[in-house]
Amino acid sequence: MSYMKKMPLRAMVGGMVLAAVCAGSVFAADTKSVLVTAIVEHPALDAIRDGVKDELKAEGFDAGKNLKWEYQSAQGNTGTAAQIARKFVGDNPDVIVAIATPSAQAVVSATKTIPVVYSAVTDPVAAQLVKDWKASGSNVTGISDLLELSKQIDLIKRVVPNAKRVGMVYNPGEANSTVVVQAMKELLSKSGMKLVEAAAPRSVDVGSAAKSLIGKVDVIYTNTDNNVVSAYEALVKVGNDAKIPLIASDTDSVKRGAIAALGVNYYDLGRQTGKVVVRILKGEKPGDIASATSNKLELFVNTSAARKQGVTLSPELVESAKSVIK
Repeated sequence: MSYMKKMPLRAMVGGMVLAAVCAGSVFAADTKSVLVTAIVEHPALDAIRDGVKDELKAEGFDAGKNLKWEYQSAQGNTGTAAQIARKFVGDNPDVIVAIATPSAQAVVSATKTIPVVYSAVTDPVAAQLVKDWKASGSNVTGISDLLELSKQIDLIKRVVPNAKRVGMVYNPGEANSTVVVQAMKELLSKSGMKLVEAAAPRSVDVGSAAKSLIGKVDVIYTNTDNNVVSAYEALVKVGNDAKIPLIASDTDSVKRGAIAALGVNYYDLGRQTGKVVVRILKGEKPGDIASATSNKLELFVNTSAARKQGVTLSPELVESAKSVIK
């Protein structure tokens, strides 16, 4: 205290500034940077984002302390996704997390050096993010939300036992959706059923695409197409008005009006994605980490939606669900 009194004011201020600069430089050296982008905001993708952030915090990477965290949504626009990708690459972060196929494609196209961790990409090989499911040897790895489609067809049969014509609204410009459409065609054909397609290139097209299926289908199935999920209420209105049962692969869509879904828990998928990000922040190379999927499927059912869409669910189906929305 006595030393402080004797020290000239200019020296005191100079010392404080120097100490602050030094402290700042130490903090900067320890800080990691994770930039996150998604093609659009909807419950499933938002849950992934939150899961990644929570996993990082659990592992000691806390936003605002030792982690620079930034999130940007492309609002469903692929051009905006490309702009965000270029900006993020220019910021030179430690890791870029790209949620959903269009955003992942944009980021992977923008950099061959910065580590990229994709999430919620149904088929990363078809999307040309990686060559195969093994460790890529590149700057890219991630977690897929790929589902076993035979189980999806089994669910359709359990909800609508006599269904022969399955409608599907999707964006033909989204790689993960076109892959699912093609696979569903083949699998349904083997089951004596038929797929009826309705294109929705934009979110605003979802309602009209669904209306085009009225009288042509017994049930509508939706995959995790980002246009469809972001505008799911438009699909629900058509389903309720026309008494067409809706079955989804995204469990959050059940809360919004689908009858049933057998899908991954997207928050858990985010935590799984976050674990990969942590491994990279701790020194592993993304090219040494193989792409993976989640094998934890959950069944959600909505008995109120079933009544509105003219379906009676079996007690066995309802009892087997992890979550029942009434």
